[in-house]
Amino acid sequence: MRVFAFSFFIILSFSGFSQNKYSKEISLLSDNDLYTSVYRDRYYTNGLFLTYRTVSEKEQNNVIKKIHKFQLGHMIYTPIKATLEFAAAHDRPFAGYFYGEYGISRFYKSENILSTDLQVGMIGPNANAKGLQNFMHSIYNYPESKGWKYQIHNAFAMNLNIKYLKYFSKISTSNFDISSYNLLKIGTVFTNASSGIYSRIGFKKLQNLSNSVAFNSNLNKTGGDFSESFLFFKPLLNYTLYDATIQGSFFNDSSPVTFDLKPFHFSLELGYRYYRNRFLYGYTYYFHTKKLKSSRVTKNNTYGSVYIGYYFN
Repeated sequence: MRVFAFSFFIILSFSGFSQNKYSKEISLLSDNDLYTSVYRDRYYTNGLFLTYRTVSEKEQNNVIKKIHKFQLGHMIYTPIKATLEFAAAHDRPFAGYFYGEYGISRFYKSENILSTDLQVGMIGPNANAKGLQNFMHSIYNYPESKGWKYQIHNAFAMNLNIKYLKYFSKISTSNFDISSYNLLKIGTVFTNASSGIYSRIGFKKLQNLSNSVAFNSNLNKTGGDFSESFLFFKPLLNYTLYDATIQGSFFNDSSPVTFDLKPFHFSLELGYRYYRNRFLYGYTYYFHTKKLKSSRVTKNNTYGSVYIGYYFN
């Protein structure tokens, strides 16, 4: 039965649907260090994000369309080994973060993009990161995680995230483009700034930034469907002023294990996206350098991300 269901899903996703317009998307994004190594289970070790998007195409000034986003997200952080039971051995705090998010992305005629997202949730035991991690470990027959009694304590979470991309038309072609990428996060969980570039390398002619799965902008109430296949890379320089999953929340400063930040760090994303006939598939490899002042923490770390999206009306 499982083989049949999987085969049906693949056939459905690649079969020849008629060319339609799709104005809504539902997606699941899964982050895990298991996607880069079966031996590592550390730091930012798991993330799950369920997202619904819908488009509003009422043009306003220079805005082609707006896309509204509703998301539930859950993130898990652990030391270098989730089985470390004693606090003295931790090189990073155990922490969980759960939130709900509403966001708006504005796509301009100039191909620039401005996104604003507001997250409201909680960090600490109420996020139930311990339970989710041990459930996942039981599926893969991994040892039960220890040390969660030393996790970052409960606190209210609110974050505003602002992202801006500027398209460089003069150095872009039909199969290669490049944009500046800037992200600002302000809130009770993360306060940091990131700046770098985002570039696509297409296996076929690239879609405009305002109509590409790269930016979840291929939602339309008018126009036809299309397919996309491209690689992308995104190197960033990051400056962090505050991280509650490392320092503990300023609403509750009694967390037993905390560390000071290493303000500057470098990150790199390499990935692939493929879209055809309602379905979007993607994989991203993440690399980042050391984020906190701990003598035992590794100089860099990696994890992977798997994306599946479905489009409909």
